[in-house]
Amino acid sequence: MDPAQTTSQEPGRDDAPRRRADARRNHDRVFAAALEVFAETGLQGTVPQVAERAEVGKATVYRSYPTKEDLVAAVVRHRMGELEQVTGPAVQEAAPARAFDAFVRALFGHLAQDRLLSQALADLRSTPYTGPLLDRLTALMEEAKAAGAVRHDADRQDLRVVLCGIALQLVNLDERNPDVWRRYGELTLLALRP
Repeated sequence: MDPAQTTSQEPGRDDAPRRRADARRNHDRVFAAALEVFAETGLQGTVPQVAERAEVGKATVYRSYPTKEDLVAAVVRHRMGELEQVTGPAVQEAAPARAFDAFVRALFGHLAQDRLLSQALADLRSTPYTGPLLDRLTALMEEAKAAGAVRHDADRQDLRVVLCGIALQLVNLDERNPDVWRRYGELTLLALRP
């Protein structure tokens, strides 16, 4: 046998970049699939569903994300980043009342498309990921309250119960119509008015 032929058939250093590229591609496919599956099904999404959507084996998913919780956490972090981009312009509004209203409206519009984020907001165990969002909402609410646009006794718990409770119920009702979500965003704002 020709030595050059033997060397080319044996896995070696030249295969490493290809394997890394394949692993990266698989990781990207898994993550894209997870974004879709969890947006559609929320926490009920499964690793097998993600693997099937990504057209890889479950072991490929587990190589990147050892547990479903790790995968869910990565998706929630990503969705929070997207939400930040969507709601960022609302925070730039000059008037505190308008900023709070715009943020809540943008949030409900975003949640209509994302079951997982809606559930994560209502789930106390997700606080490490959703806490910054609730912090921002609370700060905006406090500014709107100081401007007289939100009832004086409203607090973070009220915000969490009203906003997150509505979002969770819409998920439980399997409501997917963005117009319905926006309507409940308006009702949330009305519930917090003075």
